[in-house]
Amino acid sequence: MYVHACMQEEELVDGKVDWRGRRAVRHKHGGMKVSLLVLGAFAFESMATLALAVNFVSYFIGIMHYELADAANMVTNFMGVSNLLSIVVAVLADSFIGRYKTVLISGFFECLGLALLTVQAHYPNLKPAICNLLDKNAVCEKINGNHEAFLFISLYLLAFGSAGLKASLPAHGADQFDEKDPKETRQMSSFFNALLLAVCIGGSVSLTFNVWIQNSKGWDWGFGISTIAIVFAMIIFALGLPLYRIHAAQRTNCIIEILQVYIAAIRNRNLPHPADSEELYEIEHDKEAAVEIEYLPHRDIFRFLDKAAIERKSDDLQSEKQEIPNPWKLCRVTQVENAKIILSMIPIFCCTIIMTLCLAQLQTFSVQQGFTMDTRITKHFNIPPPSLPIIPIGFLVIIIPVYDRICVPVLRKFTGIPTGVTHLQRIGVGLILSCISMAIAAIIEVKRKNVARDNNMLDAVPGVQPLPLSIFWLSFQYFVFGIADMFTYVGLLEFFYSEAPKGLKSTSTCFLWSSMALGYFLSSIMVQIVNNATKNVTASGGWLAGNNINRNHLNLFYLLLSLISLINFFVYLVISKRYKYRPQGPTVKGVDSQ
Repeated sequence: MYVHACMQEEELVDGKVDWRGRRAVRHKHGGMKVSLLVLGAFAFESMATLALAVNFVSYFIGIMHYELADAANMVTNFMGVSNLLSIVVAVLADSFIGRYKTVLISGFFECLGLALLTVQAHYPNLKPAICNLLDKNAVCEKINGNHEAFLFISLYLLAFGSAGLKASLPAHGADQFDEKDPKETRQMSSFFNALLLAVCIGGSVSLTFNVWIQNSKGWDWGFGISTIAIVFAMIIFALGLPLYRIHAAQRTNCIIEILQVYIAAIRNRNLPHPADSEELYEIEHDKEAAVEIEYLPHRDIFRFLDKAAIERKSDDLQSEKQEIPNPWKLCRVTQVENAKIILSMIPIFCCTIIMTLCLAQLQTFSVQQGFTMDTRITKHFNIPPPSLPIIPIGFLVIIIPVYDRICVPVLRKFTGIPTGVTHLQRIGVGLILSCISMAIAAIIEVKRKNVARDNNMLDAVPGVQPLPLSIFWLSFQYFVFGIADMFTYVGLLEFFYSEAPKGLKSTSTCFLWSSMALGYFLSSIMVQIVNNATKNVTASGGWLAGNNINRNHLNLFYLLLSLISLINFFVYLVISKRYKYRPQGPTVKGVDSQ
């Protein structure tokens, strides 16, 4: 009977429940097959939104009549807000709502935002009058008033919904695997690689079919297709409800627990460190009878935070009267160690912001470069400039399975690391590749401008008078940055999820989206700073001023980003060498005294 009970216990998954709130069973709930539903939902979400990220500039300029710099900033601000909101949603998902419910709620808001954009794009009375932008004498009225308010409400409903899906879908997918099981740990690494593959597959459809719909059938059709894609994403995701391992909301806020460590450390700042770390406060194992709780060993880093776990004599007297001390005055060692982990991840987080700053240019200015170039593939088919990222994405669709199924096992044999290389090594490869991508972009832009100058086409009308230079020259910078994506962004997701405390899994994966948000905001600031700093030294009034990209100095801006990226990479090397990974000790379960 006891053996049978133990066998049943082994089949249960610690910390996870099914949709009815019962303990999840290993071979019934979760696993790689179930995670395919999460990947399918993420693919449809990517199909709905990726084309918008690269084609919104065209919509804001051509339909809403914003200037190029303003349109580019609107896109980067939209992307920044979307990524930054993911932190707020992630905290709610981890602490109160739960990840599964958060996905469904976020999907509703994203669908609503896209539906409102569809309505505005369809009805002429909700947008500016049609205007010939190619006519230099035409006065095109920019969207304003209530119509502009309608646009922003729609955009930021979409941003909020997209933020929620980014915050909860990857973490919910990773919840389908048990980090304590070696086999499932390897499967979780494959899941994160497959997550990028899903983005690429959905993005391939988005950058071809969706962009073609937007440019040839109209933006109302384009937004409508995206709305339908989100509906399909939510249906696919909801089908897995009986099979999911669901992370139950903690009802306690881990961010508050981390703040408690800092407050307690400040309060205890005058107390001396004990000679032995064993004297620091920790819950005794036998006090948590039959209740699972996480324990982390003390590490000799950020010692000022250890003061939060130093017991005063008054605390000893208080603990005799009440079992749990005031957490704002005294914290467990494990709580302190979790605060140390978050603190040590912040420099890594900061070093990845510059990469998104570079990505923002490929989604804005590089698309506008493409409109000036020859987009012909055959005599009867032209590639839309916003579809250009399909080249690196198509390559990633091939190389991701090769990397996951061939490269990782080979590397694993040499390094003994389940993921082939460490997360930080993978991130570093991506950072140096992003630097190379910007250098290539600067070189290609010099070539493009030389062609325009040599053919007296500096004032040629984009899209009507294309330069005698193929748009595929831009594919080199997209190609290199696509590989950088595979290394850095997937590495970051896996790094943040595996290193974070249990109650901050969704929030930790949002470090990636937060890094991207700050990168997008920094892009908007950089554009303004560069234009203001160079307005008196260039004929165009700034490196990036005006709508004529042939008269701008985009090549110098790309070169500046490449140099900043190189400096950032060397800073990252120093920080990553000093980083100490989270100890992967087992969770200790209290033993009943009986």
